[in-house]
Amino acid sequence: MTRVVGAAVLAAVLLVVSTALGIWWTARQDSHPSSDAIVVLGSAQYNGVPSSIFEARLEHARDLYEDGVAPVIVTVGGKAAGDQFTEAEAGRDYLAGAGVPEEALLAVPEGEDTLESMRAVGAAFTERGWSDAVLVTDPWHAMRAERMAEDAGMEAESSPTRQGPAVQTRDTQFRYILRETAAYLLYRVTGESVAGAPGIG
Repeated sequence: MTRVVGAAVLAAVLLVVSTALGIWWTARQDSHPSSDAIVVLGSAQYNGVPSSIFEARLEHARDLYEDGVAPVIVTVGGKAAGDQFTEAEAGRDYLAGAGVPEEALLAVPEGEDTLESMRAVGAAFTERGWSDAVLVTDPWHAMRAERMAEDAGMEAESSPTRQGPAVQTRDTQFRYILRETAAYLLYRVTGESVAGAPGIG
């Protein structure tokens, strides 16, 4: 019995460590394949103004668009109770104000967390005959976002942001990796999402 318990504990530890390393490794990658659309994962917005985390994602998506990675930027995310704007609308309006043509913007104003948002984007892709996406989110969120996008029927790679609060300090990075490790494992086991730090539910 002791050996069985010990083996189970060791297996659990190895699973957690390997997942954390996978999150760290994915965070260090930056893919720019030619794609159907750049998908910006939503984050907090305040009366239509993107938070600093969200703004960093939007600016990175605009850079990718200007580099010719994809002809369309998709912003995604619903709204909290009492909000007047969805994350998707706030993101679209920010990018339009930054000079991205309206015909190159698509808002998908659905989803209270990453899983719901990816399912909504997957449906939008299917309607338009799209398949390939470059996901823009925080580095530590990239691996889970890729998995959820693929489960929603997309061929997804990620180009994480390198600016913003999520990457400011080593302490912040460590906390995000721990949180994402738990969230990723929960998703793989249950198929459900979990609320985490702002914008990474």
